[in-house]
Amino acid sequence: MSSPPASGRLTLTGSLFIGYVCLLAVALAGVGLLWMLQADRATDRQYAERVLTVARSVAVMPAVVDGIQEPEPSAELDPLADRVAAATGADFLVIAAPDGTRYTHPDKDRIGRTVSTPPGPAAEGVEWTGVQDGTQGRTVRAKVPVFAEGGSVSGGDARGEVVGYVSLGILTSSAAGDARAAIPGILAATVLVLAVGVVGSLALSRRLRAKTHGLEPAEITALLESREALLHAVREGVLAVDTNDRVVLVNPPARAMLDLPEDAEGRHLDALDLPERARDIVSGVDPGEDLILLSGDRILVANRMPVRVRGAEAGAVVTLRDRTEVNRLTGELDGARTVTRGLRAQTHEFANRVHTVAGMLELGAHEEARDYLADLTATHTRTTSGIAEHVRDPALAALALAKSAQASERGVDLGLSPMTSVPECLQGEPRSDALLVLGNLVDNALDAVAHGGWVEVLVRLHRSDDTDLPHDLLEIRVTDSGHGVADDVAEEIFRFGFTTRASRDGGTRGLGLALVKQVCESRGGSIEMEAPDAEAGAVFTACLPVEAPAGVAG
Repeated sequence: MSSPPASGRLTLTGSLFIGYVCLLAVALAGVGLLWMLQADRATDRQYAERVLTVARSVAVMPAVVDGIQEPEPSAELDPLADRVAAATGADFLVIAAPDGTRYTHPDKDRIGRTVSTPPGPAAEGVEWTGVQDGTQGRTVRAKVPVFAEGGSVSGGDARGEVVGYVSLGILTSSAAGDARAAIPGILAATVLVLAVGVVGSLALSRRLRAKTHGLEPAEITALLESREALLHAVREGVLAVDTNDRVVLVNPPARAMLDLPEDAEGRHLDALDLPERARDIVSGVDPGEDLILLSGDRILVANRMPVRVRGAEAGAVVTLRDRTEVNRLTGELDGARTVTRGLRAQTHEFANRVHTVAGMLELGAHEEARDYLADLTATHTRTTSGIAEHVRDPALAALALAKSAQASERGVDLGLSPMTSVPECLQGEPRSDALLVLGNLVDNALDAVAHGGWVEVLVRLHRSDDTDLPHDLLEIRVTDSGHGVADDVAEEIFRFGFTTRASRDGGTRGLGLALVKQVCESRGGSIEMEAPDAEAGAVFTACLPVEAPAGVAG
């Protein structure tokens, strides 16, 4: 559902790579510039400290202190200044009087003349450093006062007579040369860091491309939108969990089927109010295909499929299908099949009886044939009229007759309790639920009894006036003469999947009583099992609240 990027169009990884490199280049250029400025300033500070140190040393030299007070200072001081300047690498060293008259100078013609820059604070006994333009050019220089013997500077105050000062300087071009000498190292470091950054950006871009499987942003967006549309379009529920049983995806149908909260994604299965069987299926504890589970008033079919990504287990996806309506229709179909089987049994029995009567007539036993037919008519009329008299709902009556015929075919006596009373027709869902409950309980009883056993059915509608309830109550009780229910399984019989017998028709077993329990509880009713004697059958009693039948005041 995604398409490759247009030809010639810059890819996401390419854009990020270029962006990373440009950003890194700008950042490194800024850092390199600041680094060079800092190196230049550091060089200036070093030269200032250097010239100040040398100037101080010269200012306190005895030869300087004594020579500056001689009648002809230049004769003694100028050779000394040349030697000191040469030894210290200074471009000039000038010793002058407080008024600025030079006693020494690299240019001998300027000796005796006034200095080109004012003495400044040095004439007053205060040291000074800075950058000035002089006859030698722009220099970093220091000016230090020369005191007569016993004089000095203490705490910034001059003590003693100032007899002159020393001005020592180094051309700024020399300092700049030293600063420029550091530029290649700075540039080399910057280029090295840039190269490392480019390689790192390339590696990150490739890793990002691998993580996104080569998809571009538009393709990722389209893929996400398609996934969301697909999850919302399907009617089946989809639930995905990771290897830690944490929900990573759930679509609206699955949320509705399992009654999950809006914030279900990201939560652990144990933190969700799921039915135990649903939790077992989703977590893989209960494996299999087309597993049936009950959730609220819904009957769901679940399939769990493990998910593997690049050979490693990544979790599982569970699909859910709502079979509630299908099961209702199946129940109605089963009822019709039960009636059909009952009619088939009656047809078979009727054919046998016709053959019997025909044989009697051929033998000339006309009176015996007449008596036999009278007995059959009376028995059939008694059974049919008995059911019709106690059960006025035609659907329930038909089901009871069909189950009676089915029981007769199995050699089981199915009888209607004399306390049975359904005086009016049931309508809508109450009738469907009553048919489901009655049919399942009778089937369960017929499976439990052997040939020659018996089953008794009681169906009674209790009026709300008689029970002090706000609604009528339909009681369905089925008693059988089977082997009963053992104590160790009494609590399990209403659980989905529990069964003690194999299916007669190859269908799913262990669903009937679970459905009965679900139907009863969904209508606010109940289902109970009594086993007075584990060897003398069981009694199942279901209570279904129903609205008052039409035409009857409740």
